[in-house]
Amino acid sequence: MENGLLMVNTGDGKGKTTAALGLGLRAAGHGMKVLMLQFFKGPWLTGEICAAKRLEPDFKITQLGQGFVKTRKEEHSKATLENARVSWDYAKQEIFSDLYDIIILDEINNMIDHGLLSVEELISVLKERPKRLTIILTGRNAHDRIIELADMVTEMREIKHHYKSGIKAQKGIEF
Repeated sequence: MENGLLMVNTGDGKGKTTAALGLGLRAAGHGMKVLMLQFFKGPWLTGEICAAKRLEPDFKITQLGQGFVKTRKEEHSKATLENARVSWDYAKQEIFSDLYDIIILDEINNMIDHGLLSVEELISVLKERPKRLTIILTGRNAHDRIIELADMVTEMREIKHHYKSGIKAQKGIEF
């Protein structure tokens, strides 16, 4: 690609990560190199991890998170703050490596929303990235400045969710 895009999947509905995975799968099918970096999801085995292993080296997923952050915004443990710093440093290294056609920063919007990464830092990296690199940002509460900068923004809106009727997360659907 000559000009990479900046794409955002946000909103309170299900499907932000799933949509990014679908685009990554499509790109890998065309021989493109795709990397998904998961910032909040912890080191547990999911269907997408198993599927991506079959597609390596064209599609790779790296889990960087400790699991879902359960503290209130801006009141994080030292371990959470350190994980966020190390994860972001790793992400920057991969972004500037020029090894990928698409990088998915899964739940990066949550990192900003939780005060674990400044919007200014993210914007700076996005503006300086290799010109051909498409980046997809996922997560709730995308910052207004990110929405303004993006080439495409999709909002997933929850209308109805099975959790509210007591149906728990299901293998192959949520993980």
